[in-house]
Amino acid sequence: MPMTDSPGALRHPRAALALLSLSQLLIALDATIVFVALDAMGQQLQMDARHLQWVVSAYSVAFGGCLLLGGRCADLLGKRRMYVAGMALFGLASLIGGFASQPWQLVLGRAGQGVAGALLFPATLSLINTLYAAGPERNRALAVWSMA
Repeated sequence: MPMTDSPGALRHPRAALALLSLSQLLIALDATIVFVALDAMGQQLQMDARHLQWVVSAYSVAFGGCLLLGGRCADLLGKRRMYVAGMALFGLASLIGGFASQPWQLVLGRAGQGVAGALLFPATLSLINTLYAAGPERNRALAVWSMA
């Protein structure tokens, strides 16, 4: 799916918006979905409550700590490049967390997901502001993205 930086030149605006919105949903959902499986992860990896807290906090701390860096990287290195890098890092970090056999591997995977989210979030917002013309088109795109 080719995306250009000039508004109005977008070939598949709905597909692009769906992809960017799904990325936003992934970022938001990953911060909270871990609570569903936290008990099972703790039992399987023999983690106590204080170590399980790191599984939750690693994502939030890494996301919050790298968010400004992600925005700056999107400005300097390119929004699409940071979007692709963020998605690739998110996939890699998810694999690390999914195949973790030690508690530190799970925490590392969650922190990697937080860093990836910090790269993705500003890139998706910037892409929407670039790909959609100012006015009703961009307002609709931002509404859909925000809803996700």
